[in-house]
Amino acid sequence: MIDKGSRIMVVDDDPYVLDAVSGVLTANGYSVLSYNHPEESLAQLKVDSVDLVLTDIRMPKVSGLELLERIHRIDRHLPVILMTAYADLDVAVDAISRGAFDFIIKPYHPEYLLHSVGKALQHKNYLKLKENYKLYLEDMVTKRTRELETSKMEADSLTDELIGKLTSVAEFRDTEAGVHVKRIGIFAGMIAGKMGLPAAFVNNITKASPLHDIGKLGITDYILFKLGPLTPEELEVIKTHTTQGERILRGSSSAIMKFAQSIALSHHERWDGTGYPSGLKGVEIPLEGRIVNIVDQYDALRSERPYKSAFSHKEVLNIISVGDGRTMPSHFDPEVLEVFMAAESEFAEVIKSESV
Repeated sequence: MIDKGSRIMVVDDDPYVLDAVSGVLTANGYSVLSYNHPEESLAQLKVDSVDLVLTDIRMPKVSGLELLERIHRIDRHLPVILMTAYADLDVAVDAISRGAFDFIIKPYHPEYLLHSVGKALQHKNYLKLKENYKLYLEDMVTKRTRELETSKMEADSLTDELIGKLTSVAEFRDTEAGVHVKRIGIFAGMIAGKMGLPAAFVNNITKASPLHDIGKLGITDYILFKLGPLTPEELEVIKTHTTQGERILRGSSSAIMKFAQSIALSHHERWDGTGYPSGLKGVEIPLEGRIVNIVDQYDALRSERPYKSAFSHKEVLNIISVGDGRTMPSHFDPEVLEVFMAAESEFAEVIKSESV
């Protein structure tokens, strides 16, 4: 959940833009600090804390890029969103590489402004959660010699809580308000169960697979929610969500988190070796990645997206089992595909029950 009482600093030398942005944010329950001069905003940041900064990219004396660098000297985790004109897009893209969270193109749409703000605040909350989680685990280690069993139960509970919160973050990057994310867990568990895999495997993949696209946190909305076709360069950026997801989830000793890390990296690998990011083939691909690959493909085709309408269950079955040139049966583990086709009516029922 995003706290609508979050404090947002808006910096723009144009009083009309400043009033408009501040008005939209205030009307939606945010607490807004408005500044015409970057130096005043920096002085305020040194004595008071805010949750997010929105700043114009071109201002006299102090540019948005310079302001970004000086803000991050004060608080390196503070998200900064740049407001830019089309003429400054190259500068805005450069700013992303320097640590800007996102950019908004003027004239902006209020709904996009609010979405970008909400995304940034969600990311800030995620970073705080991750840091608090690390501190908690460090404290827990000192108690393990006396409370081994109790501590293990607490760690398992905390992992479940973390998985839940990270899933909420993943839902925020889903154009279907999280429905796709949740169904992936249901579908992956169904396939694993019907394959007769151990209960621990079924449990782990059910809980971990909703985090398959967590790496999309690192993809700017300009590309992720683009309505038209992606350029080859933009498609390559989208593909990085696999490696970015693996980096986000790396380093945990939890079996579920390790599953999530593996799935994030491998769920776009294909049985015939034509997938990404590594072009793995056959059993080189982890079983959990092979399972999530097919259920992700099924649900993505069944879902409406900004760039396409939803396909019917019958249409999707034909695409997966026969192929349409873009998706082919050779992309999927034959055993996983066989189990999926045998249980296809149950998949249809899950989507039907959620649409009632």
